[in-house]
Amino acid sequence: MQAQHLCCLPKECKMQPLEGKYLRLRPVEIEDLEHLYRYENDAEMWVVSNHLNPISRFYLEQYILHAENDIYKDKQLRLIIETHDKTCVGIIDLFDFDPHHKRAAVGIIIDPKHRRKAYGAEAIDVIKAYARDVLQLKQLFCGIGSDNKGSIRLFRQKGFEITGTRKAWRLHKDGWHDEHFLQLLF
Repeated sequence: MQAQHLCCLPKECKMQPLEGKYLRLRPVEIEDLEHLYRYENDAEMWVVSNHLNPISRFYLEQYILHAENDIYKDKQLRLIIETHDKTCVGIIDLFDFDPHHKRAAVGIIIDPKHRRKAYGAEAIDVIKAYARDVLQLKQLFCGIGSDNKGSIRLFRQKGFEITGTRKAWRLHKDGWHDEHFLQLLF
């Protein structure tokens, strides 16, 4: 007998939007192709996302069409961050999902024109509640470049602790940079 996921007992379980006061997190739709294309092909983000090359619209379209939005199958969950008036302000991911050890990594990108409006903080609050209450995870973690003071401040304000530093972990144009490892235990 196959085990059922805690969050999806009925066979037709579809992920419902995750709501906050000012925004919601929802599954990626084909209409989001241009947003993903822009974020994935921003060379400034490649150091963070570990990409070394552009990604085609075709590849991203295939990803959208074939992703099951089931973290247990895909081992990741990518969500669009949008305001209640349906303005896309960024994306948030759970990845490196390990159901046995009850943990996942979290990553977030807020569109530069929407930064410093508390969207990142609320998106992290919503994904934390989902990870703790629905997925029943024990912890979330992330890696943030030691020079990314804004992201470090945001994650620390949301309860993440720096539990280690990986020396010379990320290669930037100007040389090697350290990366902080942050964890949030529930």
